[in-house]
Amino acid sequence: MDELYLWANMQNVLPKSKLGNGLTYLKNQKQYIYNVLLDGRLEMTTNRAERSIKPFVMGRKNFLFCNTPKGAKASAVMYSIIETAKANGLGPYRYILFLLRSAPRSDHPDPEWIEKVLPWNVPED
Repeated sequence: MDELYLWANMQNVLPKSKLGNGLTYLKNQKQYIYNVLLDGRLEMTTNRAERSIKPFVMGRKNFLFCNTPKGAKASAVMYSIIETAKANGLGPYRYILFLLRSAPRSDHPDPEWIEKVLPWNVPED
C-alpha cells in the first residue's frame, strides 16, 4: 500500500484528467483505505454488499404495489430473511421452511426463542 501511494505521489498528470481524478480520489481516501489493512476480515471491495442489495433494486418496480405500510413491511421482512439465509449459506426455501416450522407464533413465551431460529442454529437435516 505504501508503494502505491509513493507511486501516486510521483505522478505528474493533469488534475482534471481521468487519471488525475482517480489519483486525487486515492489520495483523499488514504486514511479509509489503510483502515482495511487493520482487520483481515474486511473486504477491499463493496461487491458483496452490492450483490446483496441487487434483489431490492431488481424488485423496485414491484414495490409500487406495496401500497400499504403493512405490505411494504412484509416485503422488507421477506427480503431480509432471504438475504440473511443466503449470507449464511442456506437455501432461502429451506430457511423459510425451518422458520415456519420452528416459530409459528411471534408471541412465544420464551424470550430466547429468536436465538433458536437464527441461521447459524439451523440443523443440517
